[in-house]
Amino acid sequence: MRVVIQRTSKASVTIKDREKETIEKGLLILVGIEEADNQEDIDWLCRKIVNMRIFDDENGVMNKSVLDEKGEILVISQFTLQASTKKGNRPSYIKAAKAEISVPLYEKFCKDLEKALGKKIRTGVFGADMKVELVNDGPVTICMDTKNKE
Repeated sequence: MRVVIQRTSKASVTIKDREKETIEKGLLILVGIEEADNQEDIDWLCRKIVNMRIFDDENGVMNKSVLDEKGEILVISQFTLQASTKKGNRPSYIKAAKAEISVPLYEKFCKDLEKALGKKIRTGVFGADMKVELVNDGPVTICMDTKNKE
């Protein structure tokens, strides 16, 4: 699984000109799933995401997590994170998992992340054409890939 985590002071997702979800202070997470991903990847990511110290403490040092801040999370599925750009100019998405694999993993990731956060997370709609807006606070953007845990 690949994720892009962005610290945000506000983020929203709109589908067909209707705002579906919005959050205030927290994290916008884009997630891309590949065929080899499994529950171990979900567990590792959920643990890392909710405990990652990327929010400022009283001294302006990134020393607090989204849990500490009681922040919100918005998760958006994004198969293009699995793009390979090694050959030519058109990205290849061959590593991106098909819907029969990616949908259950995405739903499980969201459910487990919600449990780790201890409150409801917001999501887009898997496979939909979405418009995502955010105010990237910092900016702080972290990229993680479960295939590079060590």
